[in-house]
Amino acid sequence: MSTLAATIDQATAFSLLDWDPGPLSVSFEFFPPNSPKMEENLWAAIKRLEPLAPDFVSVTYGAGGSTRERTHNTVARILRETDLTPAAHLTCIGASRGEIDDIARRYWDEGVRHIVALRGDPAEGAGAYAPHPGGYAYAADLVAGLKRIGDFDISVAGYPDVHPAAPSAQFDLEYLKRKVDAGASRVITQYFFDPASFLRFRDKARAAGISAPIVPGIMPVTKFAQIQRFSAGCGAVVPDWLGRHFEGLDEDPATTRLVASAIVAEQCRQLIAAGVHEFHFYTLNRAELTAGICHLLGLRAREATQ
Repeated sequence: MSTLAATIDQATAFSLLDWDPGPLSVSFEFFPPNSPKMEENLWAAIKRLEPLAPDFVSVTYGAGGSTRERTHNTVARILRETDLTPAAHLTCIGASRGEIDDIARRYWDEGVRHIVALRGDPAEGAGAYAPHPGGYAYAADLVAGLKRIGDFDISVAGYPDVHPAAPSAQFDLEYLKRKVDAGASRVITQYFFDPASFLRFRDKARAAGISAPIVPGIMPVTKFAQIQRFSAGCGAVVPDWLGRHFEGLDEDPATTRLVASAIVAEQCRQLIAAGVHEFHFYTLNRAELTAGICHLLGLRAREATQ
């Protein structure tokens, strides 16, 4: 075999060209709509992704608790009109313990058993985070409170690139352990772009005694400028190479989607090679890109496998 042929053989030994990733599980995140058109888009995305049989789908909770009723209405409708398992985001922001407990009990009474428990972000312009007087101060407190109400399946957030408010990576890990010890079932990470960042985070979490499943959060890029804005607020690192891949595509959404799907498929391929078999996709209420990536990873709609 020539040197070039050997190099190609090594490069494609575990690639998307011909591979079997084994059984994978996925979950999807949506956000509640604030207009009839956005509601139409959301339900089109839900119906498009439902046949992929995700473990669950989560519905976000806006900064400052701004989408409380819309989040509840979306979760209730998913539970009522689909076969999906909905997970409601719930935060510490803008409510007393009693108010949050009432929301949790309402979910429990309606049959919702999955919660994504977060500290939450202040509303825009509200300044730095400050606990609500008489409220749950932080996510670990919220997790413990939810467990007192019912045996919820609780997901919490982890940060491969470190939470922007954390004084150090070690502090961030220690606090994550508090959330898991309080009763969280799994960790879903903030999105990241370097697979090595997630793998280092996973290994450090295990070394810190965190045994709960750690699920990578995957964000396909739909608009690069938007990702830069999101990342500036949440602490996610945007590597230079990512910007180069999307250079000149601001007004070319079709090519952006093609590039994004290739990048995410490669990210997931590397993670699968390192033993990861669960993925959480931030869909931004757009189904096509997430559905295409899942197809590349071997997931098929239930109807296609019968």
